[in-house]
Amino acid sequence: MADMHPVTKAVVPAAGLGTRFLPATKATPKEMLPIVDKPAIQYVVEEAVSAGLLDVLMVTGKNKRSIEDHFDRAIELEDVLEAKGDDERLSQVREPADLATLHYVRQGEPRGLGHAVLCAKQHVGDHPFACLLGDDLIDHRDELLKRMIEVRRAHGGSVIALMEVPKEQVSLYGCAAIEPTSEDDVVRVTDLVEKPPAEEAPSNWAVIGRYVIDPAVFEVLENTPPGRGGEIQLTDALRTLASRGSEEGGPVHGVLFRGRRYDTGNKLDYLRTVVQFAADRADLAPEFIPWLKEFLGSR
Repeated sequence: MADMHPVTKAVVPAAGLGTRFLPATKATPKEMLPIVDKPAIQYVVEEAVSAGLLDVLMVTGKNKRSIEDHFDRAIELEDVLEAKGDDERLSQVREPADLATLHYVRQGEPRGLGHAVLCAKQHVGDHPFACLLGDDLIDHRDELLKRMIEVRRAHGGSVIALMEVPKEQVSLYGCAAIEPTSEDDVVRVTDLVEKPPAEEAPSNWAVIGRYVIDPAVFEVLENTPPGRGGEIQLTDALRTLASRGSEEGGPVHGVLFRGRRYDTGNKLDYLRTVVQFAADRADLAPEFIPWLKEFLGSR
């Protein structure tokens, strides 16, 4: 029988070192790099809020204080903008602090995504929760997280987001072995492999950074040895849950996502994301797109 506990909390791991963006991330968290004029982490929190999750735990690390500052009030700045009568910017500055109830816990050392999720155990307790990775941004018009919560409500266990990728890219992701269900966009996950060689991948359906997870994952993570890269892998724990019945925290289902996803995990994809977001902005597109076409035409 499906577990009817509601999903009310979101966990956002944000403790990574951001080495692929050095030297910019030497003193600035990767999660705070702007997508046009808003840090990437804010889009993630907004997505959680849109899915009805108003309790958000950030798993942070050293040199991540600016994330907390961003989601806090900035009274002096607000006073200056208010005195100027700049209501538009005042609203933009206040918005992050008003989005949700934010909590923070530190991951003392970088031991992998699975360990980062384990750091949320005390806050989450024995309830299911959503986990959103900051490298993946999902377009607000594609309500992926809401759909995943619906699937969890119907089937219990855990739910992962899957996206089809070219075979030559499967080694960059966790990949799933899947079985169809009666719903076109829902599959049963029978196995998971973290970053397999292309010839060993069970499919080209890759796990992207959205999860709805049964609390049984914490017990599994506590007993999961380091895997690929010497880190505790969330994929390995979900693989264990995929083999379990509902009375033990299983099974694992996947939602096949065919919508708009933006990757900010490396420099090239980050630049693509910034351009795509700018081209979608009504205040920027009329000037930006013609300039971009002219610039590209001159190359």
